[in-house]
Amino acid sequence: MLFVEKYKMEKADHLKLYKQMVLIRRLEEKSAELYQQGKIGGFLHLYIGQEAVGVGAVAAMKPQDHIITAYRDHGIAIAVGMDAGVMMAELLGKQTGCSKGKGGSMHLADVSKHFWGGHAIVGAHLPLAAGLALSFQYNHADSVIICMMGDGATNIGYFHESLNLSKVWKLPVVWMVENNQYGMGTAIERASAVSEIRQKAEGYQIPNARVDGMNVLAMKEAVGKALEHARCGEGPYFLEAITYRYRGHSMGDPERYRKPDEIKKWQEDDPIGQYNEHLAKNKIAADSELDAIESEVEAEADAAVKFAEESPNPSPEALWEHVYVSG
Repeated sequence: MLFVEKYKMEKADHLKLYKQMVLIRRLEEKSAELYQQGKIGGFLHLYIGQEAVGVGAVAAMKPQDHIITAYRDHGIAIAVGMDAGVMMAELLGKQTGCSKGKGGSMHLADVSKHFWGGHAIVGAHLPLAAGLALSFQYNHADSVIICMMGDGATNIGYFHESLNLSKVWKLPVVWMVENNQYGMGTAIERASAVSEIRQKAEGYQIPNARVDGMNVLAMKEAVGKALEHARCGEGPYFLEAITYRYRGHSMGDPERYRKPDEIKKWQEDDPIGQYNEHLAKNKIAADSELDAIESEVEAEADAAVKFAEESPNPSPEALWEHVYVSG
């Protein structure tokens, strides 16, 4: 697997990317366990297999850049720097969560980190991304927003309206599709007349590219180029990241639409495994250092779960808080 390193990275940068992917993987596994124990309610959409997409994208962002995504949002929350315990507390509906337990799995957000959420309605966040980009343009801010979506979102009206206006107004936005091959339980070729999703951007004359979403460095470079294109006043850019989710669409998915052999084939290019191999092969990090990171992550994940489980539930009065904007 080819790894791209056009932009010089220090050892610490590599280890940070590796730790983030491993932490996301372990927290997602913990989340699945808690869901099966009945401690997490509602829907739970795991990011296992797609870690390189979110981690690589966020790594390319500058401090003034923003990001917004759909309901498979746990990985993005960790990538932007949300505390693991705070994220886990939100999944458990606890007062110490990022949305004080009122958002849950599909509505993670932290505006202080320029992370505008987690959105449960398919494609509904695309106009919000366009609006945020318009605000940057209006205020002459040197900011770009990355709008992440699933492949299924490209078949609905919000998608076309948002892409059209982003091109008409030359908005600083990077549209990024996480093409994990399925929209819920439907293979992409059964739902979309265009199976190469990036081609949909051609209808709006938006420059576009496909990128290996299982390769964290390829993601970082591709998103970096897209961000600079949008930052320089050239308007939107469209990326299609080819990736795969190892688990079902959500925890209740019986997965009758695909065979185990298909999953195993994709796991051969596991984003964490291949990056581990890259770091060791190129003597960027010793096996012992990578093992130490994995042990550190295990302890951090255990601590996050402990914090979440010991955190208080929201008070009954909290139901009436934050209903209206005050002041």
